[in-house]
Amino acid sequence: MNFKFFKFCFFITLLLAATSCSQKNNNAKHITTDLDSLIMLYPDSVSLLIAHGNKMLENYQFEKALNDGAKAFRLDSNNLEARLLYANVINNQPGRTVEDIMKAQQQFIVILKQQPKNTKALISLATTYSQQQDFENSFKYINKALKIDPKLRDAYVLKGTNYLHLNDFKLAKSSYETAIQQDPDFFEAYLMLGSIYQSENNKICLEYYTTAADLKPKNNDVQYAYAYANQVFGNAEKAKNTYRKMIQQDTTYSQALFQLGYIKQWIDQDIDSAMYFFSSTIQTTPNYVEAWHNLGICYLEKGDKPKALQAFRKALSFNPDFELSRELLKDAQ
Repeated sequence: MNFKFFKFCFFITLLLAATSCSQKNNNAKHITTDLDSLIMLYPDSVSLLIAHGNKMLENYQFEKALNDGAKAFRLDSNNLEARLLYANVINNQPGRTVEDIMKAQQQFIVILKQQPKNTKALISLATTYSQQQDFENSFKYINKALKIDPKLRDAYVLKGTNYLHLNDFKLAKSSYETAIQQDPDFFEAYLMLGSIYQSENNKICLEYYTTAADLKPKNNDVQYAYAYANQVFGNAEKAKNTYRKMIQQDTTYSQALFQLGYIKQWIDQDIDSAMYFFSSTIQTTPNYVEAWHNLGICYLEKGDKPKALQAFRKALSFNPDFELSRELLKDAQ
């Protein structure tokens, strides 16, 4: 199982614990703009700070969410929604520490002492135990939440993530499928299922990626997963079309640029086009090791050994442990 996929699944789980089960945000920008205006008029309104903070958290704007949550909590420490927001931001922010997790955990416990049937707090608390690899307690609080609300999507998501960590892929898939049954528009679960099936080399992953891509046509991370799966399972033209659309939306999306170069190099046997895409990748992301490496191979194909050696050395300067470049550098010298 891909480590990056584990990180993705766990990140999504954290965000779900922090936000509402209703994710129909077609008017999100409009709502956020209204909240911004209202907060300027009423900067000490706890209810507005909570609403704005939760919206920022949904949009991954952690610094703004933390500012809102901390201020709301400072203004009214007895407000349990403010406490929940503050704790969730602490537990979702990038670079959180063990101390942050434990601090958030204590806040969720305080909330549940006063509101034992608060399912958001139960799932948030279960998430902290999952982060600590205490899956027994994580499942304990997940099941408490499900007794209160058997259709709680986020509970099944966290179950799925726990089962992934326990290497029980059968139950992980079952949990994510149940999450989709509760919310058919929940594109993250389709991505998770697609990744699991792809790791098992099962082409059914394409069905899940297709659904996710249909639900989020402008989300480049979703489109990349869809394109890469098509590439892996032999649909190079479909992959190339999707990568091109992604680049039209974001010219700096280096992974799409790299994969176009990869297809041109190894499938289309078009070295010049491959070099163009690898060079574009490097312009966008100078430390893209694989792009330097593959560019070096292209130079070898064209008989330009000095530039090939330079490219391999560049790859190794960013990752001294990249053995593929080291071997080719040694052979080409």
